[in-house]
Amino acid sequence: MAINALQSVASPHRFLGINSDGKVSVITTKGNPYAHVVLRGGNGKPNYDSVSVSICEQELSAEGITPNIMVDCSHANSNKDHNLQPLVLDNVANQILEGNTSIVGAMIESHLKAGNQKLSGNPDEMEYGVSVTDACIDWETTESSILGMADKLREVLKKR
Repeated sequence: MAINALQSVASPHRFLGINSDGKVSVITTKGNPYAHVVLRGGNGKPNYDSVSVSICEQELSAEGITPNIMVDCSHANSNKDHNLQPLVLDNVANQILEGNTSIVGAMIESHLKAGNQKLSGNPDEMEYGVSVTDACIDWETTESSILGMADKLREVLKKR
């Protein structure tokens, strides 16, 4: 499905839509040659490892699609444990250090404070800065993870 979606989005399209003046019109797009696939894991297992990334690259290349891959450090790639996201991000950085050029980005679930909470009708029961959706890493962890990745990849990315 991802390959079909990338093939579709890369092609020009025309469809009925609303233009900037608020009128019904035919909208024309040029297609997006920079689209990417997101590896977020699935079926209870991660897919950010170098073998999974390589398989993705091969499948995209076989269909004539430039392998642009973004790794989601959350969801199944962290076994739904937000505390593991920095380890996934570090693994992704190491793959880039080792020469991978198809990984073009990473996603993390981040908020001011770690974890998550159920949404309550009573704001006094809520803790400010804690996610009401997926569990997140806190701001300090986010900052140190991203800055660490930047330091690790600074020289490699200059050559890309």
